[in-house]
Amino acid sequence: MFYGAVVWDPWLIVAQIVCLQCLYYITLGLLLSILVGTRVSRMSLVYFFDYVAVTTTTVTGWCVIASFLLSSVAGAVYMFYLIERSKKCLDFSATLYIVHLFICIVYGGWPSSLTWWIVNGSGIAVMALLGERLCIKRELQEISLTRYRSSKKLLEPLP
Repeated sequence: MFYGAVVWDPWLIVAQIVCLQCLYYITLGLLLSILVGTRVSRMSLVYFFDYVAVTTTTVTGWCVIASFLLSSVAGAVYMFYLIERSKKCLDFSATLYIVHLFICIVYGGWPSSLTWWIVNGSGIAVMALLGERLCIKRELQEISLTRYRSSKKLLEPLP
């Protein structure tokens, strides 16, 4: 499909959202198990979805914050491969974090910690801006036409 052609495909959009959300949580789980799992006796969903775990008062809280921010960087790379369009990066980033907010509300209530809001606001900004940067870099690449010039007959002037 050419970039100029606009096709409304809701199933593709839903599949991209689900894939991005799953990859984000898989990455977050791996990072939490590496950074936080070595510091606590038992890992739980509290570190994923409870705003109390996102704190600057403990080393474990800083590890949780680092896991969330590194996951947003990984999410930007996932958008580079899954979404491929710079103008869609903000939409998909916002969707991911809105879904995360709803899950957090269901799991632990409304996030009343300022730190949680700062970390997630920074995460959405990093994911959207870095994803856009990566996608723009790809979109602005020159299209190579060398494969069409391999034949000498194509380069000769017409009689």
